[in-house]
Amino acid sequence: MLIGGLQKTSLLDFPDRISAIVFTAGCNFRCGYCHNPELINSIAPVQDVLEFLQSRTGKLDGVVITGGEPCLQKELPEFIKEVKSLGFAVKLDTNGSLPNMLEKVLPDVDYVAMDIKAPLDKYSLIVNRHVDIEKISQSIDMIMSYGVDYEFRTTVVSSQLGFDDFQKIGLLLNGASRYYLQKFIPAKVLDRTFYDKKTYTNEEFNKIIEMLKQYINEVYLR
Repeated sequence: MLIGGLQKTSLLDFPDRISAIVFTAGCNFRCGYCHNPELINSIAPVQDVLEFLQSRTGKLDGVVITGGEPCLQKELPEFIKEVKSLGFAVKLDTNGSLPNMLEKVLPDVDYVAMDIKAPLDKYSLIVNRHVDIEKISQSIDMIMSYGVDYEFRTTVVSSQLGFDDFQKIGLLLNGASRYYLQKFIPAKVLDRTFYDKKTYTNEEFNKIIEMLKQYINEVYLR
C-alpha cells in the first residue's frame, strides 16, 4: 500500500464526520487541474499511518481514503479492513476507472465519492490518458445500485466543459441521488497552464444546476 500523505483532521471531507485523510500515491489519470500532483510518486510508511489512526480512536470518527487513485493499490481491501477494525467509518474517493477493485472494497466502505471528469466522449481528452469508458459506466452503475451512501462530483473548468457537456453528464447520471459541481481554483495544479484558466460565474452555475435537476435528485455547488 503506497501512501503519499496524511491530513490529521478534516471537518469538510466526510459528511457529518470528523475525519483524517489518507492520500494514496500514484494515479492513472493526468488531469491538468489536479490539486495533489505531488502524490503521483510519493511514499509514506503505512504502519505510521495506522499507528496514528489508532491513537485517534474516540476523537475521530471517519477516515477518508483519497489520492491519487486508491483503487490502484492492491492492498486497499486489507487496509480498509484494518481501518474499519479500529472503529472508523470509511469514505473512498475514486475516479471509477477500476471497477473490479471498487467491487471488492464496497462491502467495507460507508461513503463513496466518484469523480466524473467529463461526458464519456471527452474523458480521454480531459484526463490526458486513454480511458476505457465502459469501466467508468460500470463503476457509476455499481455505486448507484449497491446501497452505499455516495456522491458524484465534477471539477469545473469553463474552457473544458460547456452546457451541452453537463447535459450529457446529467443523462449519464440519470437517477443519481447527489451530484456536486466543484469550482476550479487555480492554486496548486499539475499543468501550469491551468493557472490562467477559469470556472463559471455563480449565475452560470445556477443555470447548469437547474438543468441537471431534471436528471439528478440533489445538485450542489461547492
